Amino acid sequence: MKRLRIIGPMVVVPLVLAACVATGPGGGGNVPVVSRAPSGIDGSWVDANGILSSFNNGIFETRTTDTNERLAEGNYRYRSPQLVEIDLRSIVRGTTSKVNCALVSPSQLNCTTSDGSHFSLNRRAAG
Repeated sequence: MKRLRIIGPMVVVPLVLAACVATGPGGGGNVPVVSRAPSGIDGSWVDANGILSSFNNGIFETRTTDTNERLAEGNYRYRSPQLVEIDLRSIVRGTTSKVNCALVSPSQLNCTTSDGSHFSLNRRAAG
């Protein structure tokens, strides 16, 4: 009988813990999902000419929307939460440059190239 008193709780405790993990917080009921605004710049962006730019874990790339041809590539890093520096290599021109972009809103980047040109990117809707 003593043995049953020791083994019983050893079997019940893992089952109770497994039930907590399986149902998740709130007992597994209907929990509303709240959509948060995207943070940072990771994702797809488009310029006024329809050129698609993507930022993904430090890797930058631009492509045409019609043929998906890659136009430029590079790396980016945050200089502050709202300022990003891109090391850009133009595949079309065969040149390299730096581009600084300011995240002025969750859906807009204002960018300045090393030669002083300005352009804006707008976050592309998911889907």
